Amino acid sequence: MDTKRIWTCLAILAVALAVPGLALATNGDNMISVGPISRSMGGVGIASPQDAVGAVFANPAAMCFGPFCPASQVDGSLTLFKPSVKTKIVKGDGTHTATSEEKVYPIPAVGMSTPLTTESPYWRFGLAAYGVSGLGVDYRDTDVDSLDAFGNRQASGTYTDLQRFKVAPSLAVQLSDNLSVGMSLHLHRATLDLGNGPKEGLAVGVQPGIRYRILDEFVLGFTYISPQEVKHSNVSDFDGDGQMDPLTLEAPQMYGFGVAWEPLALPLVVETDVKWYNWSDAKGYKDFDWKDQWVYNIGLHYHVNTEFTLRAGYNYAESPVKVHDNFDGGKMVSVQGKLMPTYYYETFRIVGFPAIAEQHVTLGVGYRINDTFSLDVSFMHAFENSISESGTDMYGNKASLESTLSESSLGIGLSWAF
Repeated sequence: MDTKRIWTCLAILAVALAVPGLALATNGDNMISVGPISRSMGGVGIASPQDAVGAVFANPAAMCFGPFCPASQVDGSLTLFKPSVKTKIVKGDGTHTATSEEKVYPIPAVGMSTPLTTESPYWRFGLAAYGVSGLGVDYRDTDVDSLDAFGNRQASGTYTDLQRFKVAPSLAVQLSDNLSVGMSLHLHRATLDLGNGPKEGLAVGVQPGIRYRILDEFVLGFTYISPQEVKHSNVSDFDGDGQMDPLTLEAPQMYGFGVAWEPLALPLVVETDVKWYNWSDAKGYKDFDWKDQWVYNIGLHYHVNTEFTLRAGYNYAESPVKVHDNFDGGKMVSVQGKLMPTYYYETFRIVGFPAIAEQHVTLGVGYRINDTFSLDVSFMHAFENSISESGTDMYGNKASLESTLSESSLGIGLSWAF
């Protein structure tokens, strides 16, 4: 690696460590992808990512065959994310409705890929930093706001804020004209705030990947992300004993598979990916009874001419949040060794963590400014979806809970090839 590339890597790492992470839920509490190119293609990229940050995020093995190869590329982007969340609670004292405080959240992502060798076997180094998941609501000072007997907000959904951020140094090697393997190290920082201030924690994970061209026009990709567990201390008084309790949340393991069609006669890439998230075995999500989730997405990337590229995609994943109709709000349920009333358990699940977005449509355009720089813009919309369940409150009165979520985002990114 020459001096220029060394200084580029150090600069990217400095930015990666300085940028705060913030993201909001799309597939469960995960973003569909990072960077405007992949996001405008429905989140695909396991088999054929089109930029460096997308390769590190989706499948590190693909760094060896991206359109940026064999040169180096640095990608920087900013996504403006706007969720719309509403809730309705009906119980003994009447009907309570509220809209979560609406904000536009900036989500940065930065990444790079550069060659380490110029002769076979070809090695490449990658580095990316990005917000990868999160969710939250803010119903403070609304009709559903409440304080418990100890002056702390209950773990009942009034205010929640989960953020996950990763720095991912990566290596990949091209073993033949058709095959490459890669590995990313995930340096994972998570922050959880349930109304008593943010509590941070760290975790480490890995992401291996394989990419293989089976025919001239078809490429396969496979990747895996290990579970990554973070313990958040003193987040809420779940059992009402006056002491703040911890909560462990584990980003689940994920298996992903992708197939890309790259027709020789057309300036086109069509890719479809399938991912499986193991929420039902992940600490925290298992406690709040999330089910495993299959994610299906498809995207296309078409070069109109040497300057303009059009992109579109679709992403679908059934909500992992289970419905518990006929719950008995007066019973006690154990969450990581702490007993809490079922009514608050259910409001925390349905009102506080409404990770229920299912259908996403995406669009995007790319513009090649010159041989060095290109500009990409993306748009995503997650259609409105609702979840509701009914049972009783803590005193045996009939109660029902409902949340509604829709999302939109606009992203812009700049790529530098050298």
